Amino acid sequence: MDALHPWTEYKAPFHVCGNLWHVGGTCSPSYLFDTGDGLLLLDTGFPKTGYFLIQNIHEIGRDPRDIRWILHSHGHFDHFGSTRALAALTGAKTYIGEGDRDIANGKLPLSWAAELGSAYDEPFEPDVLIRDGDVLTFGKMSFRCVAAPGHTPGVMAYFFDLEENGRTYRAGMHGGVGFNSMSLKFLKKYGLSADCRRQFSEGLAKLKNERVDVFVGNHLWNNRTDEKLAERAKNPSGPNPFVDPSEWRRFLEKTEADFRAFLEQDSL
Repeated sequence: MDALHPWTEYKAPFHVCGNLWHVGGTCSPSYLFDTGDGLLLLDTGFPKTGYFLIQNIHEIGRDPRDIRWILHSHGHFDHFGSTRALAALTGAKTYIGEGDRDIANGKLPLSWAAELGSAYDEPFEPDVLIRDGDVLTFGKMSFRCVAAPGHTPGVMAYFFDLEENGRTYRAGMHGGVGFNSMSLKFLKKYGLSADCRRQFSEGLAKLKNERVDVFVGNHLWNNRTDEKLAERAKNPSGPNPFVDPSEWRRFLEKTEADFRAFLEQDSL
């Protein structure tokens, strides 16, 4: 993805499972839920990609003006960059983990915009701060929220149900597993504590035992989205490739191993 030209990450919208669609880009996903009482958008991508997010919502037969809520996985530029514009357009209420409030409103320069060669110049004040253990209700859907800090202080994991073909699947997302913002170089640059590393490891261990049938990627590489789309294209009438009850734990275990290797290379 070209950091200065984020529109180059355009991706056509696609159905995930049940009432869940992906309407975002190749680098930074945005997910749309039809809750039965308005639309819920999870993450908004870069500031300069909001136009194709709106286009994608239209393409799946929904009206962006029906977005009532905007939920965030964590407080980074590539996940909340279009929030201010979309909230102004739709009147949607915005939600983010309480630890990321001052990143979203611009008081702390930790949005990762500078690291991507850009500037975070469309901050917003979140309407609702999410805390560990909260259960949020949007229309007919409920989201259980589990704090999983590390990548940012306010990373949240979400667990919710999706219904498809008469079956109910438990879906889950870890809101941020990147190691970049836990590097010693980044922590030193902004005067941050290395305790985020311990918090991240504890979060992985805590989440590993959650039951998840549909793993929703915070980035599309998390859950091998392109491979699943290719599988679906080859067998469009076959089982939904996004339903895989073993993938969540497998991914978190690999992330644990990769993080241990990262810490060995980036030690104090």
